[in-house]
Amino acid sequence: MTTVLWSGPAAADRVLVLAHGAGAPMDSGWMNDMAALLGDRGIRVARFEFAYMAARREGGRRPNPRAEAVLDEYRAALEQVRAETDAVPAIGGKSFGGRVASMIADEEHAAGRTRALVCLGYPFHPMGKPEQLRTAHLAGLETPTLVCQGERDIMGSRDEVAGYALSRAISFSWAPDGDHDLKPRKASGHTLAGNLAAAADAIAALIPPAGRAASV
Repeated sequence: MTTVLWSGPAAADRVLVLAHGAGAPMDSGWMNDMAALLGDRGIRVARFEFAYMAARREGGRRPNPRAEAVLDEYRAALEQVRAETDAVPAIGGKSFGGRVASMIADEEHAAGRTRALVCLGYPFHPMGKPEQLRTAHLAGLETPTLVCQGERDIMGSRDEVAGYALSRAISFSWAPDGDHDLKPRKASGHTLAGNLAAAADAIAALIPPAGRAASV
């Protein structure tokens, strides 16, 4: 059984399942900060780790898997979360985790098992390889989706994304001068705290309390 790290108000009817990025665990500083911000906005967050990352906690040196190889792991974690809450959750993740979630989003949404998709720093292409796009499945995506992306993300900047063929179901929350972690440069006048808070606000608008429509 997958270990689920819960945070936020236990009685919330707004639940978000979040997977980690390729190289950092579910309780990294970045993930902790985002989960705390979402909890402040009334969203209960359920974090989990793919098997390769969990193995690293025990000293294993498991390589990063292909996204396609862990789809069933995400499905299993989602079913576990759904069994522990009465709410229909949204799904998503940081970078790699968000990409995996996006690959199962439509099947889960069509079956009524999820309500939305959240991608925190989507890896539109590998670093240094802008020609290798990971967008084919995003063109026809039907699930209400929010991508929180840094304007200068090395895996999909604002200028790059403007040229992609993406579904109208996808909305963006752009972090001013943000990198892949939404972190801006000091000279920009923006702060990481401000960019993370804005992303959390956008997510809260995507996943409103029951009975209210999303405003994103």
